[in-house]
Amino acid sequence: MSVLKVNICGVEFKNPVITASGTFGYGLEYARFIDISKLGGISVKGISYNEVRGNPMPRIMETTSGMLNAIGLQNVGVHKFLKEKLPLLRKYDTRVIVNFWGKTIEEYVQVAEILDNADIDMLEMNISCPNVKEGGIAFGSDPSMTAKVVSECRKAIRNKPLLVKLSPNVTDIKPFAKACEDSGADGISAINTLLGMAVNIHTRKPYISNVTGGLSGPAIKPVAVRMVHEVSKVVKIPIVGMGGIIRWEDAAEFFLVGASAVQVGTANFVDPELTLKIVDGLEKYAKSQGLSNISELTGKVDLSK
Repeated sequence: MSVLKVNICGVEFKNPVITASGTFGYGLEYARFIDISKLGGISVKGISYNEVRGNPMPRIMETTSGMLNAIGLQNVGVHKFLKEKLPLLRKYDTRVIVNFWGKTIEEYVQVAEILDNADIDMLEMNISCPNVKEGGIAFGSDPSMTAKVVSECRKAIRNKPLLVKLSPNVTDIKPFAKACEDSGADGISAINTLLGMAVNIHTRKPYISNVTGGLSGPAIKPVAVRMVHEVSKVVKIPIVGMGGIIRWEDAAEFFLVGASAVQVGTANFVDPELTLKIVDGLEKYAKSQGLSNISELTGKVDLSK
């Protein structure tokens, strides 16, 4: 399957299909459904310094063409993750990306320093979760704050590549991507969820307790494709594209607008085997296009008229 082998920020992946943070647990939850060793990589759910219980229920609802969620970055905390989850996940032959976050810059740095010395392949900084009051989006909605938190974490991370996951809930995503590159990020993940809301007309109350949540799934794919295209025009570092991918054709679109790999999120809830189907589809497509490697597709969208 060498046609799908990619190198992202100096790390070789057997294929470019990665499960998105927050949709695949710690990876282990899916091991009884699929052979997770066949995945290019797994981005585990966002890890903070201390354990977080997340937002009150209900916090997920299915929309017409996607999902609205406000989990609130529930996680076991970095020390418990390293002790109880990572050793089990490391038994599988796949790359491990750890998504991490903090309520303050100091906490971001604290978690980054710990993970930098752990047996993982890459870090993914989350500055884009719309479902927590502190941290997350607070750093992803102001380019100067983005630059500051990325810069401080960059100083603390010496051994691992650093991706930064961007929010689509901004007027223009390009200054944020550029701020990440200029501050030392090795790559960009784009995009996180779009802020949304749904109301039960019978109770007249919001469906989820947080009132608003992050919209994901097929509904956001055109927005995600557009934003990855925009990011690709202002940075030279690799982009991991995501947002509404449910078919291999969707993944191919992200490559054409500038992605070097993709993450699959909400679709995992619909079909746990979907990521592997995307791997197979991309391989057949790449060969049918006469590509020696899928990376030849990156940025090759034809904008001529």
